[in-house]
Amino acid sequence: MLGKIFESLYNKVFVNIIVDRSKSTVYIEMCSKDKVVNSYEEVFSTNSLNNNMLEFIATNTEESPYHYISILDRSATQGAIPTCSKNKIAYYEDVSSVEYKCFNEKWTYFTSQEELYSLQKDYEKLGLDFIFSPFVILADFFEDKINDHMAMFILIEDSYISLSVFDNGQLLFSEHLDLEHTANDELLLYEDINEFTESKDVEEEFNENILEDEMPINEADGFNEDYQRFALIQSAVNGFYKDERYDSVFIESVYIADGVGVSNDLKRYLEEEMFLSVYIRHVDLATRVCELAKSELGI
Repeated sequence: MLGKIFESLYNKVFVNIIVDRSKSTVYIEMCSKDKVVNSYEEVFSTNSLNNNMLEFIATNTEESPYHYISILDRSATQGAIPTCSKNKIAYYEDVSSVEYKCFNEKWTYFTSQEELYSLQKDYEKLGLDFIFSPFVILADFFEDKINDHMAMFILIEDSYISLSVFDNGQLLFSEHLDLEHTANDELLLYEDINEFTESKDVEEEFNENILEDEMPINEADGFNEDYQRFALIQSAVNGFYKDERYDSVFIESVYIADGVGVSNDLKRYLEEEMFLSVYIRHVDLATRVCELAKSELGI
């Protein structure tokens, strides 16, 4: 009882960190009971914890002993499995070197033990209270669609794509795709790269659009990132259709949670080359992480 009284004297402070390739966003929310009394956001030109970030966070947490540090998992090795049964998990994934957790007694998400330890080590000066899976973010963000639709759901981050297929709340398939470390020859040499095309090669059409629209080109690899995203998504869907471990269904719709501000070209590629109905919603990843942290504490 005394603990509850003591706790009520202070605001709860939620510190939420989103790490991109070249920057980190820190969103801080201060709550009194279930009401937000203040919020602050700062973007730092670093993808690791530095003194400026530490100072910004310390300034906003020093007045309350009740502060919680959350981060979005950036492990390259992570995903989700369509079962919570320990006897069946190994059928989909070798879990000997991963941490995994059941979600709503329906499906399991996992992440690399080694990368999880590395993340905790990188932020040990802060101490991480919550590390959230992008698949949990995706399920929470599209809760209104996942439970009564058969569709593909995608979360787009700066470097990653988290893709899942749900049939009325039941996870059928997922894949975590690494945009930054996928080489162009991998993107262009899938054996089924033309499976969904009609009249012209995807690369040919892409190059024509570059010339016509003068779209920016990624100097490192010569390809627009939304084309890379499209190629990765197309390959993942092809893998889903062929992999006997998964109950395949024909995908007609895709819901995209856009955390970076993709161009209209990604929508066009998916519609014209894969014949999908595409719906895009903007997602603020930092505030979604904050909402999950508050939910963990019953706020």
